[in-house]
Amino acid sequence: MLAYTYVEQGRFELREKPRPQLLDARDAIVRVTLGSICTSDLHIKHGSVPRAVPGITVGHEMVGVVEEVGSAVTAVCPGDRVTVNVETFCGECFFCRHGFVNNCTDPDGGWALGCRIDGGQAEYVRVPYADQGLNRIPSGVSDEQALFVGDVLATGFWATRISDITPDDTVLVIGAGPTGICTLLCAMLKQPRRIIVCEQSAERIRFVREHYPDVLVTTPEECKAFVLSHSEHGGADVVLEVAGTDDSFRLAWQCARPNAVVTIVALYDRPQVLPLPQMYGKNLTFKTGGVDGCDCAEILRLIAGGQIDTTPLITHRFPLARIDEAYRLFEQKADGVMKIAIF
Repeated sequence: MLAYTYVEQGRFELREKPRPQLLDARDAIVRVTLGSICTSDLHIKHGSVPRAVPGITVGHEMVGVVEEVGSAVTAVCPGDRVTVNVETFCGECFFCRHGFVNNCTDPDGGWALGCRIDGGQAEYVRVPYADQGLNRIPSGVSDEQALFVGDVLATGFWATRISDITPDDTVLVIGAGPTGICTLLCAMLKQPRRIIVCEQSAERIRFVREHYPDVLVTTPEECKAFVLSHSEHGGADVVLEVAGTDDSFRLAWQCARPNAVVTIVALYDRPQVLPLPQMYGKNLTFKTGGVDGCDCAEILRLIAGGQIDTTPLITHRFPLARIDEAYRLFEQKADGVMKIAIF
């Protein structure tokens, strides 16, 4: 089968590989019908994910059809259309039982697919712990509607869940890339008083204004003053930082009111610094970490009910044979790209 492979830092290649086989009774083999490229894939390519293993098939955003299951798998059957969770988790360890599946203590726990074990930018993928890692797609929900459930949409859902957003809140979302838009959609479910999106790209500002006209939009240069003029208590009640730069990290705590919640959704290329002397007295609560993707079934129900729609994010479509071209487009942020569907 064809599989997009991490060869070495700075180099991915489309290669022929053997079709994956069941290695454990809890495994499933999924025929990938649609996949996507994530910024985390670019982090692997650029060498900023040290745990990534050269030689693995990359990709962790995908949906497909179950082809084969191990003898211990009970939640899905061959022929089921499924989403694939970005995280591998056993469902039984301390962290899994408390809903912190990103911290699963299994050797392949957490973000393994497309990082430490073969992922889904391929024709087939082996999914460990299939009962936890796969969710049936409801009838009437298309592959494109379900494509982002297992990763960027689960990230946005997790981030808004842990941020404890209330109807009285002013919510600031920093970054309107794909994960930022998914976070925005999930924040909208909470129906806060107002949502402000901070974004630098003129194309992405237009995207937000076109698709979400009730959302306020500002730029990084104007963000602090804009938030102050559109909030009641000296800043945003909840800040969701999704951009992942030094400047956006700083902006997140500067735009938060005293005693606000600042939730870090982004993955950074380098360490960030908390300037505690400057922050003294703000009494901020920071919430950080990798997504705990245990809400996929609920997200699918919301999609089926028409409450979440991420299909506008799919701006380009490429066959797997042209995935090099798709990566160039995505990495260069060219042609108004948001997300690319790989078929």
